[in-house]
Amino acid sequence: MKKGLQPSEQTYWPVYSLVTLSAVACYLNGLGGDFVHDDIPAVTLNRDVLALDSLANVFKNDFWGTPMVQPESHKSYRPLTVLTFRFNYLYFGLQPVWFHATNVTFHVISCILFAKVCLEVTGLKSPLAALGGVLFAVHPIHTEAVTGIVGRADLLAAVFFLLSLLAYHGQTTTDDRVWTSVLYGALSMLAKESGITVFLVNLTYDFYLHWTYVKRAIFDLKPNSEAASFAKRFTKVGVSTAILLTLRLTILQGSLPKFSEQDNPAAFHPSFHVRVLTFCYLAAFNMWLLVYPSNLSHDWQMGSIPLVTTLNDPRNFLTCFFFGGALLLTAKCLFDIENHRRAPMVLGFCLLMFPFLPASNLLLTVGFVVAERILYLPSLGCTLLVVLGIQELLQNYYKNRQLIACCVLVLIIGSFLRTFIRNKDWGSRESLLAAGLQTLPHNAKMHYNYANFLRDSSRTELAKSHYYTALKLWPSYASAHNNLGTMLDNDAEAEWHFLAAIRASANHVNAHYNLGKLYRKSNRTYESEKMLRKCVQVDCKFTPAYLELAKLQTVPDWEVSHFLRKVIELNPSDPHYAALFGKWVLNKSYHRLGLQYFWKSLRVSPSYRCALVEVLKLFRKLGQKSRLFQMITRWHIIKRHKNVISRNVYLQDWNLKNELKTKAKIYNLRSELNNFTISYRVDKQSPKPKYMANNITSYMVGHMLDNL
Repeated sequence: MKKGLQPSEQTYWPVYSLVTLSAVACYLNGLGGDFVHDDIPAVTLNRDVLALDSLANVFKNDFWGTPMVQPESHKSYRPLTVLTFRFNYLYFGLQPVWFHATNVTFHVISCILFAKVCLEVTGLKSPLAALGGVLFAVHPIHTEAVTGIVGRADLLAAVFFLLSLLAYHGQTTTDDRVWTSVLYGALSMLAKESGITVFLVNLTYDFYLHWTYVKRAIFDLKPNSEAASFAKRFTKVGVSTAILLTLRLTILQGSLPKFSEQDNPAAFHPSFHVRVLTFCYLAAFNMWLLVYPSNLSHDWQMGSIPLVTTLNDPRNFLTCFFFGGALLLTAKCLFDIENHRRAPMVLGFCLLMFPFLPASNLLLTVGFVVAERILYLPSLGCTLLVVLGIQELLQNYYKNRQLIACCVLVLIIGSFLRTFIRNKDWGSRESLLAAGLQTLPHNAKMHYNYANFLRDSSRTELAKSHYYTALKLWPSYASAHNNLGTMLDNDAEAEWHFLAAIRASANHVNAHYNLGKLYRKSNRTYESEKMLRKCVQVDCKFTPAYLELAKLQTVPDWEVSHFLRKVIELNPSDPHYAALFGKWVLNKSYHRLGLQYFWKSLRVSPSYRCALVEVLKLFRKLGQKSRLFQMITRWHIIKRHKNVISRNVYLQDWNLKNELKTKAKIYNLRSELNNFTISYRVDKQSPKPKYMANNITSYMVGHMLDNL
């Protein structure tokens, strides 16, 4: 035996190899998927991930890149997960395959650690531990966590969760194991909030194992070293948990996240008994998904699961069955607490129940009814209980072991195939939405999202149909009213939908903005100004509203100037708005002020075409030929060196790929790029030809030729 190598590590390598092979094979076809669903706002549009802001902001913002201090923050604080996204981007750019590969790697690590828990903590034999690792690796409920990139939060939390469990209950007996466990638990919480439940699992399982000594010390008044040692561990973990919870509550900045009725309808129902019945049923439904994950969806909002309003609802049988089973399991574990025969079952029950508590709506309201990726941690307990059940069957019905083995093999193959097929659904936005509609055709949000996709693909009529379906299922769906209004040719009908969106959501910024644009187009200037001013009142950072207000004829010049300056202030890194204001003041004959803002635009982007053209026009008008020539020379130098890789080259590459993909769908691959085509137009009033070009080089050469 090699020095320093534990016997278990050398003996169990076939178990870990089999688990690794199963996990990798199961998710191999998911590596080619794109950014879909929540991946887009959490990764591709997140400034913390794209390294556009300082590293310190990762620890100040929520998971979606919004500062925790802002009221609109989601309050999900997961800096460790965001850091892994950031490293993915810095090393590989926005190439989805590497994000997926990292997720699969974390899933493999979780599977290996779970097999290690089965071996070292529960004491299962190698074949059963391998079976547990394989069943966990291929469980279909994990597809959202593994194939969906934002599911990395659950994967990373599970890795540190299991490390904490192994540090606390593993074979090592060092004095620092409790503090090591606390450290891993804290890291799990920084990956996802539910990771903190590992402390509850550790203490409960520890209490169960040492109940005999604790009872002797408390009830029989016979102090012993085992009870004293447990008390020390309990104190360390309890104080650490209290400190971490206090810090987490402090990070919330004194406010909880705000959710709407469409996110969690039961939480907004006025009847207490309806809320209780529905929340209990949702808990049972989540557990049912762990046992029988046949119908899976990436979104369960907006009436996907109707409220349980009466006691005679048939769904209450599932609730009673689940809670009855949980009570029987608890009673069985408590009856055997003296001899510890059910210790692995206790651990499985703790792993099933405690990580699910934060999502159960029992402690605090959450923004979803069902979310498959939050079941990643509870599935540890479900898998362990299934393996223990198989162990019981083999012990009691050993003669039928071949039949049991065949059933287990069918379970593994079925789970593998279901996961393999489900991975394909996560391959693209279209396939995910189509699969969601097939599973939940009565989900209003699913129709809304699919309509958005169809609109982006220029399939207008079909998009309208799905918007109408979404509104039929959820009449007060403000965003569906708004988006449908933007697609209608009938102004009166469009106005009705915009007003319906405002009635459903009084602070719906886009509805106010679109209605203001509609009124401006219809020459209803007063009403347009009223809507647009309401828009900026609701959101003082909404740039398009300021631009629309600046176009209104009733707005005085001093206020137009104020609006355009405000836009520049809100978008300091965008050269377009400084150039826009410069052009406006230039039309007012303020040449020097216009030139000042053109220079400001060029400082942001030295090769910005609009600002360059306006500066060249101004130099030509003022007769400053030498400065005109210097600007042309400067532009050529910039263009010559523009092929140097910038820090955002991967972001530009991903944006370009998606832009071209969208254009290909819109034009059906019949359009061609003509970015460098030069068109000529002869001015009848002048004997000299004027060159009008799409290419900026030709445009400036034309100006230079006119001045020769």
